[in-house]
Amino acid sequence: MTTGKIAWDDTVLPFQLDASDIRGRVARLDTAFEEILAQHDYPPLIESLVAEMALLTAMIGQSMKTRWKLSLQVRGDGPARLIATDYYAPTADGEPARIRAYASYDKDTIDLTADPFSQIGKGYFAILIDQGEDMTPYQGITPIAGGSLASCAQTYFSQSEQLPTRFELSFGRSQLPGENEKWRAGGMMLQHMPKASPHITGEGGSGEDGLLEALDILTDGESENWTRANALLDTVNEIELIGPTVTPADLLLRLFHEEKPRVYDPQPVKFGCTCSEDKVRQSLSIYSAKDIDYMTTDEGTVTADCQFCGSHYVFDPTSLGFEAKSEGA
Repeated sequence: MTTGKIAWDDTVLPFQLDASDIRGRVARLDTAFEEILAQHDYPPLIESLVAEMALLTAMIGQSMKTRWKLSLQVRGDGPARLIATDYYAPTADGEPARIRAYASYDKDTIDLTADPFSQIGKGYFAILIDQGEDMTPYQGITPIAGGSLASCAQTYFSQSEQLPTRFELSFGRSQLPGENEKWRAGGMMLQHMPKASPHITGEGGSGEDGLLEALDILTDGESENWTRANALLDTVNEIELIGPTVTPADLLLRLFHEEKPRVYDPQPVKFGCTCSEDKVRQSLSIYSAKDIDYMTTDEGTVTADCQFCGSHYVFDPTSLGFEAKSEGA
């Protein structure tokens, strides 16, 4: 690929198909994703899993209200043990959302030539929504299934939310003449508008291990609209999702002009980590003096590293732990 930086990179464009009762989002990640990966030294297989998760997080997160936080996690029993992402909704209208991600994997057992999804193994896909102080976080979990992280997210929405959802993603490295390779990622999300009483057929779903799929939830008339919109999305080319020649709005018009697409204001997205010395200190305040002593290095300090951005923190052990907190109170 030879695509470069374009004006609509690092944005999520929400839209609605009025004729089909379907909403969705188009995402482009460029600099934000480059900065996510710059914090780590992942092999290409892990980078592709992080790319897929970051795209899903950006598109799902766009619906979060101001100051809400969305977290996605995939945990498996394979070499790719964990992929985690956070999306922080804007603190005020017009400000960018922030996204961060990291992965944990076993360097000794991972097969770097295999299909990335196969290295996750069995496990679960989880979504956590934090609405702020004094609010109970929401968590939904579905099993790893479907052959991709996008399929896991689709299964989550069908199974846990009874919302038919489809993701179409494209990501990879691109290079302009004389420049280094850079990651680009783009995707589109379709989602049937929520209903007061979802229609569910049968005792189980038609998906893997009886999980619900989109057509298990929709009535015949809704299924026709959903199938038509998905067939139109099937015609999208990868380069249209990440290339410089077709804007997201023009892409929607090409794909869905008969569905009466309506676009809303785009949401800018950037890499952002929320770690700080105060937050790390607070997380260490639950430990006893004995625990802090065990954490203390030979140099007489306690250190901590942020898994998302790699920031390194060094503390005086006498200032940590709940005993220290009590003494200073």
